[in-house]
Amino acid sequence: MVEVVKYSLAQKAVWDAFVAGSRNGTFLLHRDYMEYHADRFTDHSLLFYRKNKLLALLPANEVGQEVHSHGGLTYGGIISDSRIKASVMLEVFETMKGYFKDQGFRRMLYKTIPHIYHQVPAEEDLYALFRCGAKMYRRDVSSVVELQQAVNYDRDRRWRLAKVLNADLELRQSDDFVLFMEMERALLMEKYYKLPVHTAAEMMHLAAAFPKQIKLYGAYEAGEMHAGIIVYETKTVAHCQYTASTAHGRSISALDALTNFLITKVYPHKKYFDFGISTEQQGQYLNEGLVRNKESYGARTVVHDFYELLF
Repeated sequence: MVEVVKYSLAQKAVWDAFVAGSRNGTFLLHRDYMEYHADRFTDHSLLFYRKNKLLALLPANEVGQEVHSHGGLTYGGIISDSRIKASVMLEVFETMKGYFKDQGFRRMLYKTIPHIYHQVPAEEDLYALFRCGAKMYRRDVSSVVELQQAVNYDRDRRWRLAKVLNADLELRQSDDFVLFMEMERALLMEKYYKLPVHTAAEMMHLAAAFPKQIKLYGAYEAGEMHAGIIVYETKTVAHCQYTASTAHGRSISALDALTNFLITKVYPHKKYFDFGISTEQQGQYLNEGLVRNKESYGARTVVHDFYELLF
């Protein structure tokens, strides 16, 4: 039988150690990342045991009679190790459903962990969702370059890069998070009239907590940053969390040069380079200009699915 335990602070070390050794967990699922905005979420994460051995985790929070896995994270379904097999995952889901139903919850909104973050195949939860009658309510389109294949830029992208070779740009890692986040804020307000998910203070806090995983790279001209990318590194993926440039940076294709630098010089050893999503309205709207720009680097689609599971 699978047994379930609600997470508490006493299990922090156990939780983090399991994530670190799992086949599909990343640093976003460590408690120090999950809890930087703990004041915004009522945590209801779970640990699953079988024969007194921890075999799976669920990062989750509660909202009224709903459970979200997890509302503050990009992804966050069941985290598992190599011991869990398809039949055991069915037991985990049955236990999870019974637990949440007994607690008075009516449904779960479940975020999958995209396969590019898996170190080995780990999609037993997708089968369990199907068996439990879950319905997909959202599908995002993320644009990903497979770095172990020849990178295939389109003609316009190659032309831009050839042009920028004559620019006097310095491409390097940076600690100017405050400057970059102001650039990002200004760009998002101008284009979409919205703010970044993270404040500059939050981004600096997270980068300090995870210096090996969260890095800022900048394109500088005469000592001034004109483009930047915050990269979230996991074992298999270099993910562009934030990307921004100034008006002058756009005029000299600084972001093109910086992106090419990351793909060809910094992260060619990774399996994937992920530009992030180009969808809105729970996947119903595709920003074709945005996705076309990402695809010009040779990126192609990986989907990120979200499910509704009734209890």
